[in-house]
Formats: sequence, structure tokens, C-alpha cells
Amino acid sequence: MFRKYGLLGALMIAFAELNFIFKIEPFASWYFPIIWFGYIFLIDSLVYKLRKHSLMHNDRTQFLFLMFLSAIIWWIYEILNISTSNWIYVGEDGLTSPITLFIFAKRTLAFSTVLPAFFETFELFKTLNLFSHAHLKKAHKITKTFLFMMVGFGVFSLAAQIIAPKIFYPLIWFAFFFILDPINYLHKQQSIIRHLEDKRLQIPAIILLSGITLGVLWEFWNYWAMVKWTYIIPYVGFLKIFEMPILGYLGYLPFALSLYAMYYFVYSLFKHKGHLLQHKF
Repeated sequence: MFRKYGLLGALMIAFAELNFIFKIEPFASWYFPIIWFGYIFLIDSLVYKLRKHSLMHNDRTQFLFLMFLSAIIWWIYEILNISTSNWIYVGEDGLTSPITLFIFAKRTLAFSTVLPAFFETFELFKTLNLFSHAHLKKAHKITKTFLFMMVGFGVFSLAAQIIAPKIFYPLIWFAFFFILDPINYLHKQQSIIRHLEDKRLQIPAIILLSGITLGVLWEFWNYWAMVKWTYIIPYVGFLKIFEMPILGYLGYLPFALSLYAMYYFVYSLFKHKGHLLQHKF
């Protein structure tokens, strides 16, 4: 059965799309939460229709906590962007919007959609059984030395993009994956490393596909918006597709891996507190 909120989601997307033309306020300035909550509602209802279980229908407390975690995660990236200044937000008057309490609340609401949108997309692709037969031919032994090297590279990535942002700015998207995925592996949580160790490629492939899918949608809808973000990317700021330089889309791949790693790192902290976080993707 298609949930009613799925129809609401489709209507929200359609309304936001039409309003890119008419620019009716205040909806034009609030397009991001309108269109992305619409997307989340629609995809969740599709997942429910396909398997009779979904995050919003069956795990609403976890869904709300996912929103909360999502906002925290993206604010971390906003703080890291202070050193790189790779993206800026542009308001109705064409000037960079100053941070006020109102804008902070507005952006927090928008940022709260990132993780739910990612995992709803992930759940849809997983439900469709994409890449179900994808496997590595050869098993690879994971050593503690390799894990420590990954963590070391992740720490270097965080430090380097702060110290020399014009050179190392791409590492912002790799850092949390390299730091947290080995920790998740060592604590026997879901991790990309464990999937690869078991020769299973389905989950890593779905994560990457989810990341690039959302990346294209983020950039597509952002392009038409009145309140949007734009990019200042050294050396590779050419051949733009919407506002994003073409090579910038590659950043959505490690970003997706980082989201997965960050979720399961927090999951490991709350795994015995089911009222907060217990949903395994």
C-alpha cells in the first residue's frame, strides 16, 4: 500500500518545482526543506510499498534522531568549510547571507534532511536488490596495521585541509570515512571494510550510487533556487553542471562513505539504547 505521506511528498516536490518559476514567498526561500522532505516522504512510501516496512512508518523515533544527527554532521562540515570556503550561501539580494539566529534555525532544518535522504535512497536501492550478485573474487586479509594506516590518513586529511586548504581541500570528504570506518570494523559494527573483507560489494556499491544520485538532485534543485549555494573550488572549477564543476561530483562518493561510517559510529555508542538509535541499514 502506498502511504498517504508519499502522495504529500510528491505534491511538495511538484509545488517546489513550479515555484522555481513563480518564486512565491516565503516558499521560494524555504524550497530546500520543502523539496527534500517531500523527497524523503515519497521515497519512504515507495520503500514501504515494496517491503511493508520503512523508516518513517516503523521507526519514527529513529527517524527523528536521524534528523538530529544529520544536522550535527552537516554543521561539522560547515565548520570545516570555514578554512576552505569551497561553498557559500547566497540570499535573495544576491549577497552572502549573514548568520543570524533565524538563518541558523533555517539551515539546521535544511541540514536535518541530509542523512534521512541518504538512507531512504539507500533503502530503496537495497530493496530493489541492486548489485545483489556483486562480489570480490578474492578475499583480502585486514590487518591492524592497515586499519591504523587508514585512521592515520583520516587524521592527516582533517589536519591538512585546515593547514593548507587550497591544496588539500578535497580530503574533507574522505577524512571521516578513513577515521571512523576502521573503528566501526574493530567494534564489530557495520563497515565498508567488513563488507569488502567478506567479498560483498552490494552495500558499498549502493552507498556510492546513493551518494551520486543525491549529489545530482542536490545540484539540480539548487541550480533553480533563489536561495542557493555556489562554489569556489581551486584548480578544478571548470565545466560546471548546474553550480557544481564536473569533477566536484566525485566528492559525493567519499561523502556517502563518510555518512555511512559516521552513522554506524554513533550507532555503536547508542546500540544499547533502542529508544534513540537502533535501525540497521
